[in-house]
Amino acid sequence: MITQLTLDFLAELKANNNREWFEANRPRYQQAADDFFDTVASFIRALASFDDAIAEVMPDPKSCIMRIYRDVRFSKDKTPYKTGFFAYVSKGGRKGPLAGYYLHVEPGESFGGGGLYLPEAPVLARTRQAIDSHFEQWRSIATAPELLACFPEGVLPSAATRRAPKGYEESNPAIGYLRYKGYYTQRLFSDAEVLSGDFTARLGECCRTVMPMVGFLNSAISVENP
Repeated sequence: MITQLTLDFLAELKANNNREWFEANRPRYQQAADDFFDTVASFIRALASFDDAIAEVMPDPKSCIMRIYRDVRFSKDKTPYKTGFFAYVSKGGRKGPLAGYYLHVEPGESFGGGGLYLPEAPVLARTRQAIDSHFEQWRSIATAPELLACFPEGVLPSAATRRAPKGYEESNPAIGYLRYKGYYTQRLFSDAEVLSGDFTARLGECCRTVMPMVGFLNSAISVENP
């Protein structure tokens, strides 16, 4: 599980984001990575306790965890390493198109939640069609009291269009959501919460409130002929 040593390593990496320091501290990185692996394994078990789609595949934690190495080829920021650990869990895998659940651990900036972040255009088109066609169902999911209790900001957009997307009118009752380019929830966690023994259980309980949204989005994505 996450320990103070995990957070200390990440904090020092942020202050020394270069290959020389990283290689000199590789044993510390490996221990921190192992701690995060164990945390993700526990997170997956928590998700599988209520989401049958996750229980069906029981993904390998390694397949859910993003690499710590940054792709700097097209970035002005040439620092070689990410300063936090990130994992994404869904039935379709970390690189698949399906909605799922996520966890980011970084000193003072840890967060988690679920949803669908910046999907490809065909996937986004399907989710918009589903929201338009079943808006009352979507609205009841997005404004459910249990979801808002864990995620007070509600369902957030990955990004949004300024005008109504092609094929929709500004007068559409669902237009606020139809402008979204993705749908996700986010809850911040303090370092003390991350270090607590019941962290993944608490995160799992929050993600349980997102499961109806994840299921709605994935049902839309899985339609073969939108």
